[in-house]
Amino acid sequence: MTEKIGVYVCHCGSNIAGVVDVEDVSRWAGEELADRGVVVARDYKFMCSSLGQELIQKDIKDLGLTRVVVAACSPHLHEETFRTACENGGLNRYLCELVSIREQVSWVHTDKEAATEKSKSVVSGGVERVALHEPLEALHVPVNPTTMVVGGGIAGIQAALEIADSGFPVVLVEREPSIGGHMAQFDKTFPTMDCSACILTPKMASVGMHPNIELYTWSEVEQVDGYVGNFTATIRKKARYVDTDACTGCGICEEKCPKKVIDDVFEAGLGYRKAVYTPFPQAVPKYPVIDTENCTYFQTGKCKACQIFCPTEAINFEQQDEIVTVDVGNIILATGFDLFDAKRIPQYGYGRLANVFTSLEFERMCNAAGPTNGQVFMRDGVTKPESVAIIHCVGSRDRNYNNYCSVICCMSSLKFAHLVKERTGADVYNFYIDMRTAFKDYDEFYLKILEEGVSFIRGKVAEVTDAARMPGEEGKLIVQAEDTLIGKQRRIPVDMVLLAAGLEPRHDSAEVAHKFGISCSHQGWFIEKHPKLDPVATMTEGIFIAGVAQGPKDIPASVAQGAAAAARVLGRIQQGEIALEPVRASVIEELCSGCRICNTMCPFNAIIFHEDRKVSEINPALCQGCGTCVAACPSAAITGTQFSNEQVLAQLEGLLMLNTNGHRVVAVTPEAEPV
Repeated sequence: MTEKIGVYVCHCGSNIAGVVDVEDVSRWAGEELADRGVVVARDYKFMCSSLGQELIQKDIKDLGLTRVVVAACSPHLHEETFRTACENGGLNRYLCELVSIREQVSWVHTDKEAATEKSKSVVSGGVERVALHEPLEALHVPVNPTTMVVGGGIAGIQAALEIADSGFPVVLVEREPSIGGHMAQFDKTFPTMDCSACILTPKMASVGMHPNIELYTWSEVEQVDGYVGNFTATIRKKARYVDTDACTGCGICEEKCPKKVIDDVFEAGLGYRKAVYTPFPQAVPKYPVIDTENCTYFQTGKCKACQIFCPTEAINFEQQDEIVTVDVGNIILATGFDLFDAKRIPQYGYGRLANVFTSLEFERMCNAAGPTNGQVFMRDGVTKPESVAIIHCVGSRDRNYNNYCSVICCMSSLKFAHLVKERTGADVYNFYIDMRTAFKDYDEFYLKILEEGVSFIRGKVAEVTDAARMPGEEGKLIVQAEDTLIGKQRRIPVDMVLLAAGLEPRHDSAEVAHKFGISCSHQGWFIEKHPKLDPVATMTEGIFIAGVAQGPKDIPASVAQGAAAAARVLGRIQQGEIALEPVRASVIEELCSGCRICNTMCPFNAIIFHEDRKVSEINPALCQGCGTCVAACPSAAITGTQFSNEQVLAQLEGLLMLNTNGHRVVAVTPEAEPV
């Protein structure tokens, strides 16, 4: 049967039409490609609009179109839009081909004539390819209503509560002894200066008591198998050496433990904890853990004070790690961030000059439950500073470290300035590159800090030293910077320097991404499906991301994204099943040699090998249609639906079927020029 193909070329406003002669491409397709089945070719200002879609639907019904080619933006953006339009017109949704003349043509060319000719080639390739499309049906799989949330910071907590409050079970996995994340370390939150613990603690308590949430702290996900709707996760529950069924959280073990160590994690190195400890008073769950690296018993075989004094005999030195397997339908990753290590910028003196502090150290210092009971002291723990410098963008907006803005540094620095003024009355100098206070009430907060008398110096700090050169600088830290507003170098002596360290991806983000079958950017942030239209989904169906794991953001944005990810999951759960893209790979058993190359190459572990028949088989529910196995198979025994050799070669033939004048090429040989 001769196919009836409709070609639709989009102006995309001026995105395409500003560089490509869209009307010429449409006219050319209708005339020159008529012998290849094109019965109608149209151009329209916005093909993705309801009127543009209705145009396609009307032609399908009136002209009996059997195939549709849309020349517009990337399929990644609007393929679903045009497939749905075809389906609404009565055509199988997979008999539609979207070719990109925006990203691949108009956005990368300035020569209008060349861009127009290239658009014709791209359309020609699409016409050749779509003629070989086959009608397909989506794969429907049931969705397990249980969701796993990985990461117990504010984004993970919000996501877990949203789903659990809707009546569905949640498994929340956190690698630290307690949920709460970085927010549990903070004193105040901008711009309202609310107590961080007052906001966070009720949510933590809700998670700990929620009947629909199964909480795994001091635990890590080791392996994930399966596919959307039907994942199996293997979780390692690390040994606490405390029987949580017997423990009441009374704290006697911690009180009686004779071993004190510096708390490098929760107290940022400013305070101490015992070898058996809970991270902070409001910890959820309330059960302590034993730090085996510092516990006297685990190091020498002696002591056991915690076990001796425990009234419920909950201490168990023989406890082992436990492996737990859970079945879930969807996964939300909210694994958070690492703080930039300020020691990487030696000219700022952190770790070398006593009174240079990081932002996290200052947060703990200001916290009423922190090591200084909320008092701002210099490193001696006694003296209050009379002058403080706050340096913005430490490790951010810097080509030597991270080009990106960490979003929270400006507002955190303003918050620090307010807290220093409030608690010490010291002179405060904020050294900034640009002041970024973009969200609701943020700029009002900035104006308030200005009114408090904080000095702002626009310039990147070059160096912090303790080299006194002038009278009055003895014992001071000298901040050297260029003030770009007045065009002069500034040399300001202060008692204390605070470094507003930027946010970085978790150190193991690449490993975690590989474990869950998603991608990382070159910086290490998890990559979303689409930065504007789908910022919480990933390219792996059923895996969602939320919070700072996706990119730098503040607490309100993290909460919003946690709720958004939960909403996406709830939509799938309530549907009961999900329709999967039928573009999958399959093995032609007669051609399979049993070499197993495809088994090792598949990034989604979708291929199994049958030892009895010595052939590989692809699980269509796991396969994501990436084509890695198709390309890797030396026997050409694997074919990809909608990406068969015939279709790909036909598209190439269509692309190369034009010469520079836009006319069809009859033949191409090494001896002859194209005709």
